[in-house]
Amino acid sequence: MENQLPSLIQIAYGSIFLLLAAVTGGVGYITFIDWRDRRRRNEAERKARRSSRSKR
Repeated sequence: MENQLPSLIQIAYGSIFLLLAAVTGGVGYITFIDWRDRRRRNEAERKARRSSRSKR
């Protein structure tokens, strides 16, 4: 039983590390997508304002 305990601990720590990496990657991905969408929305708003100003 003593020989199995270190391997179980290694598996647990490995699983925790993989879960932490997955969550961190997910947060980074969501942050990037939000930044990209915000930039696109702002660009579309600027174009809409320019076209409405030129029509006046």
